Amino acid sequence: MAERKIFAGHAVRRVRREAGISQAAFAEALGISASYQNLIERNQRPVTAGVLMKLAERFDLDPRTLAAAEPGGGADAMRRRLADPMFADLGVDRTEVAEWLAAAPGGAEAFARLFDRAGPGGGATPIASGDPVATVRREIERWRNHFADLDARAEALADELRLRSGDLYGAVAERLRVKHGLTIRVLPVDVLPDVLRRLDLHARQLQLSELLDPASRTFAAAYHLASTEVRSDVDALVKGADMADRTAERLYRRHLLSYFAAALMMPYVRFLRACEATGYDLELLQRRFGAGFEQVAHRLTTLQRVGARGLPFFMIRIDRAGQSSKRYGGASGAALVEAEGRCPLWRLHHAFDRPGALAVQLVELEEGERWLTIARTVTPQGRRYGGVAAEFAVGLGVEAGSAGVLAAARGVDLDGDATPIGLGCRACLRADCPQRSAAPAGRALVVDERERRMSALTFVRD
Repeated sequence: MAERKIFAGHAVRRVRREAGISQAAFAEALGISASYQNLIERNQRPVTAGVLMKLAERFDLDPRTLAAAEPGGGADAMRRRLADPMFADLGVDRTEVAEWLAAAPGGAEAFARLFDRAGPGGGATPIASGDPVATVRREIERWRNHFADLDARAEALADELRLRSGDLYGAVAERLRVKHGLTIRVLPVDVLPDVLRRLDLHARQLQLSELLDPASRTFAAAYHLASTEVRSDVDALVKGADMADRTAERLYRRHLLSYFAAALMMPYVRFLRACEATGYDLELLQRRFGAGFEQVAHRLTTLQRVGARGLPFFMIRIDRAGQSSKRYGGASGAALVEAEGRCPLWRLHHAFDRPGALAVQLVELEEGERWLTIARTVTPQGRRYGGVAAEFAVGLGVEAGSAGVLAAARGVDLDGDATPIGLGCRACLRADCPQRSAAPAGRALVVDERERRMSALTFVRD
């Protein structure tokens, strides 16, 4: 970030207002003049590396959030919205977008929120039409998928259980039995057809299918322990979300209970230390904490504790058709997560060619953002012989500038050539892409009978 010019006056102004101090006092705390502070807040001067460091020290601000907090997600995100066909006749170019964000960040953010609620073409988005999954995802991203109170409770409980036994599953099972009167029983698949776990309150049993592997059994036990021991914390978070849809409330509650279960299996401080000591070695982290690949990948997106932050990973899970079923941006601010489309040149899709193997790739988006991405297939629990074999690809990503510490980055030249990708053909403005399947939204096609370019779909550019 020190090499980029960051114009984040709106974010700096918000920090100052939250601190409840004047521009002059804020400038004094940062060691700059009041006039320079004023220019920063008006987006007429960038936030320098020195100012970033002092913001982090004096106001406990994660500098990475300045770039992620740009109005409407920044210039790239705004240009994707303006690529909608209803704006095609306006011809808004890059310069106008940059000037708009600098001059009226609040107005730009308001436009972005209204557009996202109304949807492309002015229709209803899933959120507006009451899609509970979209509603819950929006709430999770509002918290950046980090719930500090749940993390703290899970860590304290993990330390307590660890003192009693080195076997987390056994310790959780014993606590459920002694404190809550619940026993765990693993049943044959014929007894629990099509069910992986069931809470039978009449029999006071947590019934688990024999199809679950050890990591999934531990997670299931921890999940039900969470439903009894942190119910009040979860209820408070659900109430604070103020969701009108009961299905969305239930989905959000399930996410929070799952969050606690994962935090119990991978306690924050121990997990972060292991990440830093191993270079975020995913396979080693799986073995050390008795977790599955997807569980570790999800946990990496949650490491945003004040004063002890991990790398800002994003995570996405897709099927072979490219449909996403999980998306967590965390503190990454990654457009790759927010985009509805995905680029076939991204090796996330290639992970299906080599099941179980890591696919590491350095990619670069249109505006120069570079990401190191890691992808691997996962197979959900519960398949019997002869049944349908479900398979997903889980992708992780972190900014290339922060990826040097990763074990997966060994042998990768993070400053070298990267695969140029977009956010799906309808949102991508790269010309002459041989993989293009559709013209960008809002761009007229150009048909030249005398010339055949690399891409058969040539369009009008800026």
